[in-house]
Amino acid sequence: MVRNLSLSILVAVLLTASGCSRGESGAAPDAQGADAGTLQRQGQAQPTQTGIDPPGEVAQARAEQVAASGTMDALATDTMSVTGDAPAAMPAAKASFSPASVPVTDASLPPFPFFKAPDELQSGLDDKDKNVSFDGQYFIAGDTPILVEGRIFHDKFNLQNGDRTYSEREFLRNYENAITALGGSKINTAQYTDASIAAAGGRDKIEKNAYGAPVVPEYPHDSYLIRTPDKEYWIEVSTGVIPLHGFLVVLERKAMDQSVGLLDAAAMKKAIDADGRVALHINFDIDKATLRPDAQPVVAEIGKLLDADPSLSLSIQGHTDNTGNREHNQVLSTARARSVLGALVGLGVDPSRLSSKGFGQDKPVADNGTAAGRADNRRVELVKR
Repeated sequence: MVRNLSLSILVAVLLTASGCSRGESGAAPDAQGADAGTLQRQGQAQPTQTGIDPPGEVAQARAEQVAASGTMDALATDTMSVTGDAPAAMPAAKASFSPASVPVTDASLPPFPFFKAPDELQSGLDDKDKNVSFDGQYFIAGDTPILVEGRIFHDKFNLQNGDRTYSEREFLRNYENAITALGGSKINTAQYTDASIAAAGGRDKIEKNAYGAPVVPEYPHDSYLIRTPDKEYWIEVSTGVIPLHGFLVVLERKAMDQSVGLLDAAAMKKAIDADGRVALHINFDIDKATLRPDAQPVVAEIGKLLDADPSLSLSIQGHTDNTGNREHNQVLSTARARSVLGALVGLGVDPSRLSSKGFGQDKPVADNGTAAGRADNRRVELVKR
């Protein structure tokens, strides 16, 4: 279908409010062709539109550290990265691009994520899977893949499905024109190469934080940035896989809203008064009973709980998931419970107020078939005696 649209009409059609969440990774959007070495391109003739010019199991120890310490580190990368803190210049290392090089737009932006689906294309994702409250996404800035953090909207479309097909060129240019009309700038001067992929840590590492097309040199990934006085919006438009698909990623750079906090003495007391017990996730060295330094704040709160109520006596009970040998898990849980008891005695708690016991994997509170369930089962419980 050939349409004669002015640039303003095209932008009006493309720009609209849309709901946002992630269901599947962009690492391999389709089983077919996800690792293809070449891109099957169809319909490469330029669109005949008039008036349109051509102008990327949490590791056990880390998960337990977060649960106990109440902190969450920013996503880390060996390449240059942009965290979600207040917009600022890129880190000095490999600083070939700075967001400040993109002019602040004076356009009135539609609601995030700005764009509706292109005409006659159907989304390949459910609405509930298009938005991620916080994650990282790689964008090519200059010639370097960099990691940016924030909230993410992503979508994908089969460009060769149905009566209305899109060539790769038409899909990419539609978004380029719409982004340019919003005051955005294209920020990549190159595409992925074998060298740039290797320098960023390899394809697997990039695709853990990539919601677009697979990261191979044959698949185009165009990166854009829209800046307002107080926000940055990073956009990737990419194509790839067989049949040909188009992908959109829109990221609002922002810091993560912290949702994990320290269970303090008051919260422990409330749980014990209500249920007679409270479950804690205390950090130990992997497969050992040695308390990690970041477990000390939790132990200190247990000490405060006991200091505040001299009549309270506790049984410290260790539990594991079902990974490994049952007998080993029993021994490990017993040793961990004793380690917590010893740490409390070291704080001056009367040993007569404490006892310890290990139950191994025998008392799960969640499904050991999932990573989240196993994490819940690895716990120390304080039980009122």
